[in-house]
Amino acid sequence: MQIKVLASTKVGYEMPKEEAVNFSGKSAGICYMPDSLDTLFSEDEAKTERRAKGTLASGHHSVFGHVTYNLALEGIPKILAMVLNNEKMYNTSEKSARYTKMEPSEKEKELYEKWIKIYQEAIQEKYPEIDEKKVKKLAMENARYLISVFTPATTMEYTVNFGQLNYIAHWFERFIKEAPDTPFNTRLKKVFAEFNEEISNLLVPELNSDAKGRTLSLFAQRKRAEEFGENYCVNYEGTFAELAQAQRHRTLYYEIFIPEEHKYFVPPIIRGTDFEEEWLKDISSLDAEFPQGLMLEINERGTVENFIMKCQERLCGAAQLEIALQTKEILDRYMLSTKDSKKEIYEYLLPFSKGARCTFPGFRCTAPCMWGAKRGIDRQI
Repeated sequence: MQIKVLASTKVGYEMPKEEAVNFSGKSAGICYMPDSLDTLFSEDEAKTERRAKGTLASGHHSVFGHVTYNLALEGIPKILAMVLNNEKMYNTSEKSARYTKMEPSEKEKELYEKWIKIYQEAIQEKYPEIDEKKVKKLAMENARYLISVFTPATTMEYTVNFGQLNYIAHWFERFIKEAPDTPFNTRLKKVFAEFNEEISNLLVPELNSDAKGRTLSLFAQRKRAEEFGENYCVNYEGTFAELAQAQRHRTLYYEIFIPEEHKYFVPPIIRGTDFEEEWLKDISSLDAEFPQGLMLEINERGTVENFIMKCQERLCGAAQLEIALQTKEILDRYMLSTKDSKKEIYEYLLPFSKGARCTFPGFRCTAPCMWGAKRGIDRQI
């Protein structure tokens, strides 16, 4: 066996799209090359150009995935990161919104700062053993449900291949032209248009997904029936904030509907207290901004093995509480549905149903939390 590097990321270098097309044209020659790679990659440039153009026209675009770009996206809204992250073929390093101080609009900021203080007091009263620094972070995590998914506050590095980047831009164009002009879509269309303008120097019109009819994967086209077995399909309500956490499980598939009637998540630490009504009043006042605490209709699909991988990350005292509780609920429903009819699946799930992931067979926690096996799921923050 021999392995050699044909190309690699180079810091500070922006590959022109012409060079990306040329490299892809050479890659296309591998499928039917009569000679060696060295001969192919040193062939006459005119021959490479003809092959690249022919491959573009034929719709056989997989070769255009060999070239990648490392994009630095600064000051983008959370919703753009979520749409991009749902498309699977990527690597991303994203600024966390859980514990990062946000800089939203004046009204959002006023309520955000107000609720940080309220949550700090509630957490300190309920859990006096938690140190002040951790209390502040947890308060920020709960208060950020108020912040709009359109607030330009996220920074991320997004590594994507040349073909996929062009497909995404094409899907954005289709969304702009075809999606109904709802209040949410109207704002999202502006975000997509700005993204496409920013990367226009990397776009090749012929490199699109028209032949396969693909569209953005995040926005559901139909309702799906639930099922539990070797594969599962489940529907539930969750916030934008939870969905952003769930998308990190790239082996699972997510789709959403944004309901016409808006409901909002109430963090467990204030449920049933005098603050619950005040919270709902404040977050509802931001309704037109689409705060992260808006409840979505979410569909999740995957294999039973990949669901257990999700449990191994999310059934944990360090995980965001909303997704930890939701994962536990899905696990309970999975087991109930398979207990009598699909014994093998039920027995497979059973060892993971005893509590937080520190109870899982073979699991060794490298960063023990303050909650432990039981309280990791039963906590209110």
